[in-house]
Amino acid sequence: MVVSMSTFAISQGLTAPEAITDPKQITAKPDADVEQGEESLSLERLYMTRQVGDTAWSPDGKTIVFVSNITGRNNLWVVAADGGWPTQLTVSDQRQSNPAWSPDGKWIAYQSDYDGDEQWDIFFVSPKTGQVVNVTKTREIAEENPTWSPTGRYLGYTVKPKTSSSPELDVFDTVLREVKHVTSGTPADKLNSNPIWSKDGKFIVYTQEEAKGTNSSIFIAEVATGKSTLLTPHEGEQLYSANDFSPDGKTLLLTSDSGNGVENVGLLDVATKKIKWLTEGKWEVHGGHFSPSGKAVTWRANVDGNTDIYVHDLVPGKTTKLPLPKGVNSFGGAESAFTRDGSRLLYYYNGADAPNDAWVYNLASGKSKQVTHSLMAGVPAQHFVDPFLVRYPSRDGKWTISAFLYVPRNMQRNGQNAAIVYIHGGPTSQTVNSFNRFIQHIVNQGYMVIAPNYRGSTGYGKAFQQANLFDMGGGDLQDVIAATDFLKATGYPDPKKLIAMGGSYGGYMTMMAVTKAPDIWAAGVPIVPFVNWFTEMEHEDPVLQQSDRATMGDPEKNPELFRDRSPIFFVDQIKAPLLLLAGGHDPRCPKEETIQVADAIKKRGGVADYKIYENEGHGFAKVENQIDAYRRVTDFLKARVPPADCGCKLTE
Repeated sequence: MVVSMSTFAISQGLTAPEAITDPKQITAKPDADVEQGEESLSLERLYMTRQVGDTAWSPDGKTIVFVSNITGRNNLWVVAADGGWPTQLTVSDQRQSNPAWSPDGKWIAYQSDYDGDEQWDIFFVSPKTGQVVNVTKTREIAEENPTWSPTGRYLGYTVKPKTSSSPELDVFDTVLREVKHVTSGTPADKLNSNPIWSKDGKFIVYTQEEAKGTNSSIFIAEVATGKSTLLTPHEGEQLYSANDFSPDGKTLLLTSDSGNGVENVGLLDVATKKIKWLTEGKWEVHGGHFSPSGKAVTWRANVDGNTDIYVHDLVPGKTTKLPLPKGVNSFGGAESAFTRDGSRLLYYYNGADAPNDAWVYNLASGKSKQVTHSLMAGVPAQHFVDPFLVRYPSRDGKWTISAFLYVPRNMQRNGQNAAIVYIHGGPTSQTVNSFNRFIQHIVNQGYMVIAPNYRGSTGYGKAFQQANLFDMGGGDLQDVIAATDFLKATGYPDPKKLIAMGGSYGGYMTMMAVTKAPDIWAAGVPIVPFVNWFTEMEHEDPVLQQSDRATMGDPEKNPELFRDRSPIFFVDQIKAPLLLLAGGHDPRCPKEETIQVADAIKKRGGVADYKIYENEGHGFAKVENQIDAYRRVTDFLKARVPPADCGCKLTE
């Protein structure tokens, strides 16, 4: 058993944010400057705002490489750490992610797949010449998460053949051009992830998670021999994930729910396997990195969808919350968010009125500088809507459900408005207080939007996250439907103008909503959904097959449950018109799921329009497809469930 030393725990001081529980307290903000359906918040403008993804420091701390779709494709760009005009580094029609700068500065490793099929290859690009080399060249094997050894000779990454459910860890020798297997023979129901090098390059720490998602362990592997040692022996189901190695290699920064059932941060002594907890709160906290000196660590705390960053000095035990705006603040960088001299910290800020951007925080001055600029000129941030944080009881009385509620400016409380229940995917995910292009557009068109964090969501502890195990489409669906109770009680929407919409598992939940509660909905928009547990588990990626069996069960042993939770068998109940969107190369929710349900609905005389984007995967990465997809959604909703006129149109 891992020994926990809670006597050294440091008080987090995290308090729950204020949330509205009385629907009548929801009030639309009057604003004479905001016009309903204004051109400045059109889909074309909003989706031409930049999307900024993964980042990495150059070794000298002078430059940052980042992923952005400035050209409409997610390619690599570089920008001075002090800010300035960025330069495009890679030019490709394919999406790229996870850049990692080699210690000698000569190469940047990254991963890229093919039309969203998630069969990733590892590439190197020279930051000086732009020369690109495909290092792995394996179309039937996915390599991900490239991580350089401290000397830069070796590159670690995860490896998963297309037919396998168990990612393994490999190390590539850039001098001899040879590959060494660090792990092998991992059981089918387990997966290895997040390789982290020790500073002497002799060891790699990694996290091994079970398919069910409720149990994981940390291992340390000796690179020379491939021998792995378990660092977190435990009984029962507990989550452990490694975050960073201390400079001396003696300690790990980790995140675990083994202390109190909520993910918190601790220090694991590699030799003794004992944990000293640094946080012990009821809100989820995730570890960041050690400072280069080893004298401080970082973590981020997620408090009901808003995330802050903390720096903790280990010797005096002092914790400092970075003075960052409300929203989602998270760590940038590849191997670390810190520069090598420890003077600066790379992070992302993402808020309801601000797309994700990279910022640099100076630890000495306490000031931040924005280094990427996503928001285009001509898109008025002051016209964006900040959501209300609301809470409502689940229908079975077991849980309190948190949600973000967006109310259009100038909306009248007259019971005539349209409203969308926007359902996140996962289901182990969370709607947070971040920028959403489509939501901001559709709210400006006159639609209310509520985004619930139903049972099974992350962010609210182990018990809540596991509350929908073996009950997918059951209690969690009721939590989603309960959002309509809150909506109607505000007095704003017309009960006959409610819309269900979501992607991935949210697309599945949308289909469940329109089949199991058909009288509630005026329309449904399932995006990259699955509709049939039997065919989904037969055709999806093997990793997801293992996950679904671990979290939902065996369809052969319990076919009644699987049939009851498969919308395809209840299309005769659907009353709402549907618009379905899917990707032709989606390995998670194959396009056949969309096609089969659309055909079944049409056969019975129902309305089910659909569009397959053949050059996309699980979601849409190409900007022209994003615009086309959400233009279809907007046009569909306006035709089927038109919004009320708020009376705020500009007049000549």
